[in-house]
Amino acid sequence: PMHLSSIEWAGPKMRRLPRLTWSATVISNPSLPSLSQSRLKLRPAPSLTCSACATAVVLAGAKCVRQQRAGQRGFVVIAASTSPEDRLGPEDATAPSAPVVGFYEVIRPRTPPGVTFESLELLGTKQGPPNGTEIWVRARVATVRVKGKSTFIVLRHNSFYTLQACKFKEDEDGGESATAVAIFFKSLPLESIVDVRGTLVEANVSSCTQANVELQIQRAYCVSRSVQTLPFLMADARRSEAEIAESEGSDRPFVRVLPDLRLDNRWLDLRVPANNAILRLKAAVSQLYRESLASRGFVEIHSPKLIAGESEGGAEVFRVDYFGKQASLAQSPQLYKQMAIASDLPGVFEVGPVFRAENSNTNRHLCEFTGLDLEMPIHWHYEEVIGIVHDTLLSIFKGLEASFAKEILVVKQMYPSEAPKLTEKPCILHWPEAMDLLAEAAAEGVLAAREDNMADLSTQEEKVLGAMVLKKFGTDLFFLDRYPSSVRPFYTMPCKDQPEYSNSYDVIFRGQEIGSGAQRCHDPELLEARCAELGVDTGPLQSYIESFRHGVSPHGGVGLGLERIVQLYLELDNIRKAVMFSRDPARLSP
Repeated sequence: PMHLSSIEWAGPKMRRLPRLTWSATVISNPSLPSLSQSRLKLRPAPSLTCSACATAVVLAGAKCVRQQRAGQRGFVVIAASTSPEDRLGPEDATAPSAPVVGFYEVIRPRTPPGVTFESLELLGTKQGPPNGTEIWVRARVATVRVKGKSTFIVLRHNSFYTLQACKFKEDEDGGESATAVAIFFKSLPLESIVDVRGTLVEANVSSCTQANVELQIQRAYCVSRSVQTLPFLMADARRSEAEIAESEGSDRPFVRVLPDLRLDNRWLDLRVPANNAILRLKAAVSQLYRESLASRGFVEIHSPKLIAGESEGGAEVFRVDYFGKQASLAQSPQLYKQMAIASDLPGVFEVGPVFRAENSNTNRHLCEFTGLDLEMPIHWHYEEVIGIVHDTLLSIFKGLEASFAKEILVVKQMYPSEAPKLTEKPCILHWPEAMDLLAEAAAEGVLAAREDNMADLSTQEEKVLGAMVLKKFGTDLFFLDRYPSSVRPFYTMPCKDQPEYSNSYDVIFRGQEIGSGAQRCHDPELLEARCAELGVDTGPLQSYIESFRHGVSPHGGVGLGLERIVQLYLELDNIRKAVMFSRDPARLSP
């Protein structure tokens, strides 16, 4: 049964309903504190009446036995539910005799009912139905406000779009339908999904996205009922950190929904408009990446994720049993995109999962993420690849601003950010130049002096370098090339003039690495020598090396992290906000 905590008085005019089996609760008049909550016992009399329907009712004149003995008046049933067989079939919703409110049976009709739903996004626009039209909508119940027999509902659809629906007392039925709607929505948990039929009218509702219209309710049916108590309220989950911080000095500070609670209930967290928009923008980055490279003649590939060796070398790999043999989850599609070049494909790219067994519990690391990889033949120099990578990222960022401004604005309302500063031509910083800049920063006390200029960059050094490049060159995006060979994978081509350096580069965006690339060792003897130098077992790599013995173009490429691009573009404080369901050392579910 549905229980409510306030009294709703039955109106004087009630219509008769067929005899039903009820399960209900009576709550006493607060002015009679001597009487407590009692179980209702209804007599199956034909005069039993109701203002609504079989699934959300107000009964008039029904007293519990205790009330009758005490001779008290003013008790009514405020909520009731019926057995499943009394629920409404979707095909009956349009019948003239259908109740004002109710609950659908599980939706699985043999034939679709003749109901067409309007999109909330179009209501109140030229593309939507005109005012005065009777329409159906399906949406979530975001908020409910009842005042007397007036009911105001905010309906939410696809996370972004909200519409006010309302019901007022009507003289034709003495307020019977208004009472039914009020009780129905007061008893319905937030986040439930409902079908609402009503008339679209002009209005001024600044609190909703569809601010110039509202829906005057005629009927409402529950499609999917949420639990009464949610893990957290959407009103709390959608507040910005600035709003929460500002409230902390007040008498009623806002609730802060903790990250783990959000991740444990991620499907609910993703209903928050900003979080929903982040996933849409992530999909947009992937789409724009594909479009940019496909327009240049690149071919999308789909490489194996179960491999015999290690695509990157090192110990940071998930090992699995493969029918009695040892296999691993691919750290990247590296080996296969190079073999695709040996297959005479003109240039390839892939959007796919990448697995890294890094025990890193930071705001920028994941054990599984989505890689944006590309590989291409080069004529003479790896800067040919850098040019393609830069132009691709530039087209992605411009595409986001041009076609997804609405989603960016939604995110900014909760997570403020600024558009990145970019240059039309790639900004390339050589390793020795980067060491000079870091030495300057160390002399100014910004960070500690480096003990070894051939060691890889720390996270702090990346951030400082990013800030210095932005100040000096006016860009948030740059390429740091000629990395020391000792810190690069086995397939990286060493520099001809200085073998201790390599023809490789990192892509740094807003002070953090979003990817790395290089010219590859396409000469099999040089590749085997490089493996020997780094202690890499070439046994599982024989097919990979053999593909180069049959002739291969000089080539290079890059591997980018989709989630990190999204995180840094939107200036999010944690990469998990850019993942649908995150995988890190501490989380394997949901």
